[in-house]
Parts: sequence; C-alpha cells; structure tokens
Amino acid sequence: QVHLVESGGGLVQAGGSLRLSCAASERTLSSYAMGWFRQAPGKEREFVAAVSWSGGNRYYADSVKGRFTISRDNAKNTVYLQMNSLKPEDTAVYYCAAGFKALSTNDFEYLYWGQGTQVTVSS
Repeated sequence: QVHLVESGGGLVQAGGSLRLSCAASERTLSSYAMGWFRQAPGKEREFVAAVSWSGGNRYYADSVKGRFTISRDNAKNTVYLQMNSLKPEDTAVYYCAAGFKALSTNDFEYLYWGQGTQVTVSS
C-alpha cells in the first residue's frame, strides 16, 4: 500500500505558476511509475503527465506540453509538477498516482491515488 499526499495547489492568475508536490509514505516511490491527472468540474478525469521510475523518461498531454514539467526525487519520495503559463482551462483538482506501467496515460493502470489538490486559475 502506498499513501500519496498532494500539496501546492491554490489560486493563481492566468500566466502564473504553481508547483505541485506528491509525497509518499510507507514505501519508496522509486518502485513505481508516477503520473499526474486532473479533473475539472463536470468533466472526466484526464491525463496530464507521467514519469518513469528513474525520471529519465517523461510524457505529457498535448494541452500542457511546453508549459508543465514533471519530475521526481526518489531520495525524497516526492514527485513534482511544475506548472507555468497557467490558463483558466487548467483549473481542476490535480491528482498524483502510482503504478507499474511506465508513462501510462490510462488512469485504470495506476494502483494508488492521492486525495487531490485544487488548482484555480483566474482570468
């Protein structure tokens, strides 16, 4: 069992930046591929970004490519999502997830999920 806790969400103006963190307890994150997903009100959960076990490979949704950066620090059991040039359409609850399939964009292939952190981008 892996317990994931996201932090770093908040309210920001369009064009601003936020850095989300996802910390794991009980077990090391280095055993898992990690991903970030988001869910806006009235919409389905969607893939945002994923990173391989070592952090050497990354994959992004087209909607965030060039603006968001996923990274991980296995020594700190933490995964990050740096979000720049934020847009109102980025408003959502952001979730981190852990699984065994590297760079998966499918939420059903992730085994463990955090509780989510709200990101609100004002225009």
